[in-house]
Amino acid sequence: MPSLHPWRFSLWVIAFLFFQSCGKKVVVPPVVAVAVVDSVVQKDTLVVEEKKPEPEPIQVAEEPKVSTEDLNFNYLKAKSKVLWKTNSNSDTYTVDIRMKKDSLIWMNISVSMITGATGLFSKDRVQFFHKINNEYFNLTYDSLSTKMGFKINYEILQSLIVGNQPFKKNNSRVIRENENYILKQDEGRIQIDNYVGPNRKLKKLLVNDGPTQNKLTLDYEDFASINQFLFPFSSQITLDVNDKDNVKVKTLISIKYSKVELLDTPLDFPFKVPVKYLNK
Repeated sequence: MPSLHPWRFSLWVIAFLFFQSCGKKVVVPPVVAVAVVDSVVQKDTLVVEEKKPEPEPIQVAEEPKVSTEDLNFNYLKAKSKVLWKTNSNSDTYTVDIRMKKDSLIWMNISVSMITGATGLFSKDRVQFFHKINNEYFNLTYDSLSTKMGFKINYEILQSLIVGNQPFKKNNSRVIRENENYILKQDEGRIQIDNYVGPNRKLKKLLVNDGPTQNKLTLDYEDFASINQFLFPFSSQITLDVNDKDNVKVKTLISIKYSKVELLDTPLDFPFKVPVKYLNK
């Protein structure tokens, strides 16, 4: 049976957050004004000034305003297959997800129809119960960020699952590339490129840490309409990260949804932990 370590269980959702990042203010280069000097024509002692017509005002091309279209919902219920592949091994899991927007994320991960772990993400805490290893974890996002080595919060987790842009900065630089727009964000050592397609959905996210050359690529594909909103039924995360021995390790996480529902009816979020683990 594949390993169901709780950090791997959470990492498939939050893998790309191995950096904390934010945007950078756009600087628009100034327009250089060119002075036009009127020509002077001298004839005997009479001076006649010959003025040129007024120049047309210089048109400055404004940077396009690009925004992504968010998935709007009250409750979400989904089933997915997750493939986790490294150079040395590969594992496949079934992951069930339930969400209450801006409130709760529940996940159940299983192998061969046997539940291995359950996780519950609230606004301020993360809880895991690893049923196979009989382990319980109750962590704040700060402590989980320390264990993972990168910054995590609830809002970013929610955005990643539903395919919304995780870092929304009004001052992102915008570049046109074929049919896509690239929203570029950076601060210090971190660079983020958000690729927005013609459907105004996030198609790709590139994250790069300059000094370490750690990289992440997140691709959203197979968009389909649910309740008049587009949802990516496939996504792929590629991680190129240095391990503790400074050796570059490549990890591929492929997620394919077989069913996604957007609901108004409240969902249950079953999460039970035996008392003996709560008292530890």
